[in-house]
Amino acid sequence: MSHVEHLQELHGLPAFDFPEPGAGRELPEAGAVAWRLAVDPYRDSSEEGFGDLWKRFLDSVDPTGVRAIVVGQWGEPYDNDSSGIVQRLVDARDRLTALRAVFIGDLEMEEAEISWIEQSDVTPVLEAYPLLEEFGIRGGTGLRFPAVRHKHLRTLCFEAGGLPGEVVRGVAASELPALEYLEMWLGVEEYGGDTTVADLAPLLAGGRFPALRHLGLQDSELQDEIAAAVASAPVVAQLESLSLSMGTLTDTGAEALLQGQLLTHLKRLDLHHHFLSEAVADRVRTAFGSAGTEVDLSEHQTPHRWRDEEWRYVAVSE
Repeated sequence: MSHVEHLQELHGLPAFDFPEPGAGRELPEAGAVAWRLAVDPYRDSSEEGFGDLWKRFLDSVDPTGVRAIVVGQWGEPYDNDSSGIVQRLVDARDRLTALRAVFIGDLEMEEAEISWIEQSDVTPVLEAYPLLEEFGIRGGTGLRFPAVRHKHLRTLCFEAGGLPGEVVRGVAASELPALEYLEMWLGVEEYGGDTTVADLAPLLAGGRFPALRHLGLQDSELQDEIAAAVASAPVVAQLESLSLSMGTLTDTGAEALLQGQLLTHLKRLDLHHHFLSEAVADRVRTAFGSAGTEVDLSEHQTPHRWRDEEWRYVAVSE
């Protein structure tokens, strides 16, 4: 399973597809939308590459008013990594002076499987935009995120069918004092998701990100082990919401949450896409729901059976 869709909004702004040349569409005010920039390399009717589109975009809108940019398809995904996108953003930093949110890799399944999206070192975007508040990446192949310092970043999201452990370690070693929301789709080893629970230890220890209020450690084939680590993790005390969704969570992981530290201070606990038995799911609902925590236990999954073995799957992998 690997269904992901185009972003509908970013930074509280509706996504708007920057039109093709000659489309004749009236453009909104520069700061009123999140501008989605994408080309279709398979469409015969357009010879415009991403470089041409980027130049036309900066010449068509007031770049000083642009607040959010969503980068979609920039070429054939398996032939072109995101380094060119990163460089264009860096080069435009003196023009995009109001930019506060960037998402790179907004491709859905019909355009490319998530594992086909070739990323790169994306941290130069953070270095070029010290006032950036939201940063999102889709695709883990080739992704790098060495440790950075950034005073204003509030939201950081990684969507991947396999998130490299070195990316998680880079995030954990970063200095992000304003970070409130951290979401990581860890994925599976087959698609590069080699993150271990040990890689998460600095995050779970607390203190690294003092403003953190939401933590999402999702889409993992190690979801039970992650749940067990979270059950005693100091960082949980500062959270308002926690997501262990989209992975292979079973009764074992849920039991660890039930027997661990109190989580009833959470406003929301997201466990959707899970493999819990009905009895344990009811216990989770009762334990947390009675304390006022909103619990999401939707999308119950049934393991696939092959001979005498059971196979559990994450929501997004390939």
